[in-house]
Amino acid sequence: MDISEALRTAIERNLDLVQVTEKVEPPVCKIIELGKYLYSEQKKRKEGKTHAGQLKQIRISFRISQHDLEIKAHQAEKFLKSGYKVLVGMRLRGRERSLREFAKEKMNKFLEILQNLTSIKIEREIKSEPRGLTIIIVKD
Repeated sequence: MDISEALRTAIERNLDLVQVTEKVEPPVCKIIELGKYLYSEQKKRKEGKTHAGQLKQIRISFRISQHDLEIKAHQAEKFLKSGYKVLVGMRLRGRERSLREFAKEKMNKFLEILQNLTSIKIEREIKSEPRGLTIIIVKD
């Protein structure tokens, strides 16, 4: 349809002529109400939004109790369901550094609790860093 004819039709119906695609030649347009179109496009963008590349961090301590470990696991589950990657970190201070095996057991206990809540995939295994341990997990 010719552009002048499309504009005339839109004016007769008290609607707007909205260009839907920009990259196609000739451009594709619709005769619709502009407000409704913008609202539906905004809604589509919100639904398609994911946090796939973004990291959320959870810190657990060396002396964390079982209940607190479960609470942290629930928080990690929320992040994973939202589409984030989760970096779990445990900072080791002083003499705690000499007990890295015990710290790794705590991390594994945390992962076990989280595995019971949701299916997870370990993106980066437990890594020993100068100040502690870290691991990156994603939703499976």
